[in-house]
Amino acid sequence: MSLRHYIFLKDVLMLALTAFGGPQAHIAMMLKLLVDKRGYVTEQELIELNALCQILPGPTSTQTITAIGYKIGGPNLAYLALLVWILPAATLMAIAGVGISYLEENNISLQFLRYIQPMAVGFVAYAAYMISSKVVHTKTAVSLLVISAILAYFFHSPWVFPVLLLAGGAVTALRFRQHPEEKDKKLDVQWANFILYVAVFVAAALVGAFTSSLPVRLFENFYRNGSLVFGGGQVLVPLMYTEFVDFKNYLTGEEFLSGYALVQALPGPTFSFCTFIGNLAMRRFGIPGQLLGSFVATVGIFLPGTFLIFFVIRFWDELKKYRVVRASLEGISAVSSGMVTAAAIQLYHPIENTPLNFGIVVATFCLLMFTKVPAPLLILTGLLLGFVL
Repeated sequence: MSLRHYIFLKDVLMLALTAFGGPQAHIAMMLKLLVDKRGYVTEQELIELNALCQILPGPTSTQTITAIGYKIGGPNLAYLALLVWILPAATLMAIAGVGISYLEENNISLQFLRYIQPMAVGFVAYAAYMISSKVVHTKTAVSLLVISAILAYFFHSPWVFPVLLLAGGAVTALRFRQHPEEKDKKLDVQWANFILYVAVFVAAALVGAFTSSLPVRLFENFYRNGSLVFGGGQVLVPLMYTEFVDFKNYLTGEEFLSGYALVQALPGPTFSFCTFIGNLAMRRFGIPGQLLGSFVATVGIFLPGTFLIFFVIRFWDELKKYRVVRASLEGISAVSSGMVTAAAIQLYHPIENTPLNFGIVVATFCLLMFTKVPAPLLILTGLLLGFVL
């Protein structure tokens, strides 16, 4: 690997340790570090990659990081970037799973996290503003942003996200003649990763149906959810609650909400919440069982999206040469902005609507917008205030 590749991995680690607020906030931090500071990709490339990853099922931020690694250094760097991005949050959530019973037994409050959630909403609101200002330049794009924000806000089905993105892309694709035609289009689709994705899906379903092994069934559960979830971790959470709390009773509602509060306070991928769920699902087997549960849940939830981004990224640059595809990106990007805007509003709802919490959201947005205060410092300040107050 070259020096540039090592620096990229160091930057990915920095994001893994400091990128709070879910995929919508992550994109703003990627713009600052990977585009503005390092220039690994252009703003337009990052926005297009992020839009592509939102169309695919799986963890959007993780797929975007993986795709950038692939563009810089090929498959090997992409795999390393994937691991560096996932490991910190997954490790911390596994530790949280082991420690949650101790906290419950000793009545230790999680109130020290109470300032982090409104700060995360501020990060998401900032991401919505930043992305919109960069991709919305026409009346059509503004209309798509507003319509998609309203629909994403009122309809929470995971299928709403890909339908909106595809519909937005279809609207602007109709104006493909405004784009210059490129020659030498050679679309070479390599199907290996897609075949792997389908094969593992089918094998996990079959083995899960005919075995009594809890780790195997957990892997199937999380692989299936990772294959069907569009729109990031915020969409994943209600599905996880229905399956693992209401239906399978692997953990209580209180434990689930405690884990969700913790993952909101942690940097990195929101999908690492599944590490926590898998951990508690295996607690009757002791700490080794809990760690195994964390491992199979983490692999299961992240693997489908990894297969799919490796499948698509290999021919993405060639695919963009087609005028219809290039024209559709305007609509996809505008719809993405609308969904981020809706997410900023939705994420505020679970938080108690007090003047203090609303003020924290506004203050976080303004600090990100008008100052150069590093995001990690803002988060550490919120944690410190939680402990002191």
